[in-house]
Amino acid sequence: MREYVVFVYTSGVRVAAIMPIFSRVMFRAVEWKARHGLREEQSPAAMSAGVEVGATSTEDTAKEKKEAARRTGIRGETYAYWYLRKLGYVFVARNWEPRMVKGEIDLIGYDGETLAFVEVRTRTVREEFTALPELSVTAGKQQVVARAARMFLAERRVKECACRFDVVAIDNEPGRPPVVRLHKDAFSPQMETDGHTGRWKR
Repeated sequence: MREYVVFVYTSGVRVAAIMPIFSRVMFRAVEWKARHGLREEQSPAAMSAGVEVGATSTEDTAKEKKEAARRTGIRGETYAYWYLRKLGYVFVARNWEPRMVKGEIDLIGYDGETLAFVEVRTRTVREEFTALPELSVTAGKQQVVARAARMFLAERRVKECACRFDVVAIDNEPGRPPVVRLHKDAFSPQMETDGHTGRWKR
């Protein structure tokens, strides 16, 4: 069985982490489960309840759509996690939030010796929605992620580190497997770097 050795840097300590074929096997399992899309099937009980109760209000419908979108987003992040694990990423944090400041980073992990801050965007494909999910990572969102990244580096005491911002975009079409696009170094916010190495300073 082939194994890959990846070196992970956490708090200045070099730790050898062995990444076996396990990640590929897990992604295959996740991929198979999502072969008909990321959204869950409506249960027979829910369907029967809907028939008995009748039409829901506009407010209830909006809440249901929002909750469905939230669940799809969570499934998209899980799919992206194992997709990147299969590519060799070694993750050190998921859904990381800085203290006392608004913001969240979906995935943080090493791609080789580069620390990647990953934003995952999932879109359910419909005729009325034509925009690509990666386009929703606006300049404002980029600044929020960059600020959180600086705080992560400070909290983990990472003095110098080659870093970048990646975006994983997922098209989720019900009845079909998800389509994934990985954009490495998708955006480059203004960050203080070492002029000699190009690595970020804390």
